[in-house]
Amino acid sequence: MRGFRWPPPPDGGPRTWGPGPGAPRTGRPALPEPETELVATPHDVQLERLVTGIGDPVTVFAHGFGNGIATTRPFGSAVAGRRVFFQFRGHGRSDAPPGPWSYLDLARDLRAVADLSGATRAFGASLGAGALCRLLAESPDRFEKLVFLLPAVLDRPRGPIAQQGLADLLAAVSGGDASAVADAVALELPPSVRNSPAGWAYLRQRLDQLLRDGLAAGLADLPEQSPLADLAALAGVTAPALVIGCVGDDLHPTHIAAELAEALPQATLHVYDRPGFAWTDRADLRDRISTFLND
Repeated sequence: MRGFRWPPPPDGGPRTWGPGPGAPRTGRPALPEPETELVATPHDVQLERLVTGIGDPVTVFAHGFGNGIATTRPFGSAVAGRRVFFQFRGHGRSDAPPGPWSYLDLARDLRAVADLSGATRAFGASLGAGALCRLLAESPDRFEKLVFLLPAVLDRPRGPIAQQGLADLLAAVSGGDASAVADAVALELPPSVRNSPAGWAYLRQRLDQLLRDGLAAGLADLPEQSPLADLAALAGVTAPALVIGCVGDDLHPTHIAAELAEALPQATLHVYDRPGFAWTDRADLRDRISTFLND
């Protein structure tokens, strides 16, 4: 079996053990990150933001735990109008006010960026999906269209496997151990791409960002929390919604996506048949999101 290895080969290409030809060793480095800005919010937390595209409508994109602008941008690549990406508190260059924090705090971050940008549509991935649910529980008519990618938690905290995985990521980043961070981030990649040029480029980009900016300690309590007290809080959301889940993902159980789709009055559910679909079914995912939002 050819496994993942860290540190990376010095020439940037993948390496495998055992006989036989290896994969091509011409992997390109990740593209430089675009210049972002820090914006002040009404709740006195500066948040890192990036705006791409022109015109209306405006869509705000909320990222997952330990992720950020760079990992969320591909989901909006074919979405029309302006696309607003940001970093939640404790991520990237965004402020990290004294914790502990709750999903209400994340919902305030999301609402502030949406309001300042004039966003009428929203996309939330994993942690961002939870923050979006919390916002909608208070303001069910805030957005005209909604996309939830891999929702992880609704009215009950994450399971023990997910909690441990996120705790391991926080500990690795806090300790500044590149090898431990790489081991945690590698789990985001399907095995088929872990030793490919694209996989190495992704790992390098994620490691550079995580080891440079870190993750705030205030995030530690979030895996033990849930954004909603009751799913009935979403009954007043009338905006069309697309909920995307997958089979076999311990961090994002299929039943959570199904429960969310059931709770939203105008939701469509799509479930991919395996984890890692953002890599293996990238074109389909991009087309599915953009078709829904652009229609």
